[in-house]
Amino acid sequence: MRSGSLGVLLFKSSSSLVFFSPSLASTHLSRLGFCKSIATSKAYRMAATEASSSSSNSVSGGHCINPLGSSSASNGTAFSSSAYSAIDFLSLCHRLKTTKRAGWVLRDVKDPESISDHMYRMGLMGLIMADFPGVNRDKCIKMAIVHDIAEAIVGDITPSDGIPKEEKSRREREALDHMCKLLGGDARAKEIGELWMEYEENSTPEAKIVKDFDKVEMILQALEYENGQGKDLDEFFESTAGKFQTDLGKAWAAEIASRRKKDN
Repeated sequence: MRSGSLGVLLFKSSSSLVFFSPSLASTHLSRLGFCKSIATSKAYRMAATEASSSSSNSVSGGHCINPLGSSSASNGTAFSSSAYSAIDFLSLCHRLKTTKRAGWVLRDVKDPESISDHMYRMGLMGLIMADFPGVNRDKCIKMAIVHDIAEAIVGDITPSDGIPKEEKSRREREALDHMCKLLGGDARAKEIGELWMEYEENSTPEAKIVKDFDKVEMILQALEYENGQGKDLDEFFESTAGKFQTDLGKAWAAEIASRRKKDN
């Protein structure tokens, strides 16, 4: 409901007000047979006044910007500026959707996944993982979304490209800095940069889990290509063997290996 609209307060709890517009309330309450008595009561008039006051105060008196409603001229300018940066950033990230993962391209996989396909399923891994003491699951999800984001500029660099690890990291760091500046260098840009660096440095429990997600997603995709296209992609399984850092990664990798064995 927009700021300033009158509404019927259906119930009030310690944490929220729930109300409908008068027309909606009339429709719903009339079905229950008591709309008329409520609409003409003192309680109805008080509820409408309270709802209007609460809605107005949440925007003007509370000093917060409402992204769903109208705002002052200064806030409108801020939104316009941030929108410009956001769309620039998101347009650049479109390359993640169109750039195919190089490892599959080199093995002549038909219709190979994109970089964003890979990151999306890693994000889902963070979403469904169990809770572990000392591990921030939300951070794992964010890190999975961010970890390959610099590839929007540098592409998917693989060992077969012959680029030293240090040079690869330098290029990606430079690309990430550019993307964060494009986003405006604000708190969200800083968060993206910190998440990416944390992953690169493998410095936290969350980074170790997401590093394992990266490998798990790759071998699961390899299994799917083997089953769907008759490919032999054993090298991807060999390259990750013994390199999982967490019990979660080891368990999921073992399940994939077990299914692969049954399929063969």
